[in-house]
Amino acid sequence: MFELKPLSREAVPAALEKATRYRLLNEPGEAESICLDVLQVDPDNQQAIVILLLALTDRFGRGYAIGSTQVEEVLARLAGNYEQKYYHGLICERRAKAQLHQGAPGATFDAYEWLCEAMRWYEEAESLRPAGNDDALLRWNACARMIMGNHLAPRQAEEMEPMLE
Repeated sequence: MFELKPLSREAVPAALEKATRYRLLNEPGEAESICLDVLQVDPDNQQAIVILLLALTDRFGRGYAIGSTQVEEVLARLAGNYEQKYYHGLICERRAKAQLHQGAPGATFDAYEWLCEAMRWYEEAESLRPAGNDDALLRWNACARMIMGNHLAPRQAEEMEPMLE
């Protein structure tokens, strides 16, 4: 195996700029790698944690194996209660978008459930938001518009007939 080369502390700001750029260039794997290098030298770097979380969620629905556990572990590293709730909502919202994009049977119902979950997290974040920060409110509105614009609805409860013995 290889021993990874450590990033210098002085290089952290430039590395984070690169990670952001790679995300914008639709290269989430590159952004993720850079963030992991930053977190090796600065484990509590909140900007790196956020970029890493976003890079992981950029990969939803693209055939990558991004599990809930991996995303939840990164989410737990966020320092603030507001940030944890806000980004939890963002994770749910991105899962909903991935479901809609994949278009598998039942995807619209799954997307509806994920969007409702995202909206619940955004409401919790909204109650904790710093003055002048309406990001959670904006995301809540985006979810509501996605539900209405795509005519998403909850899954209907199936009536089960008792089995005859």
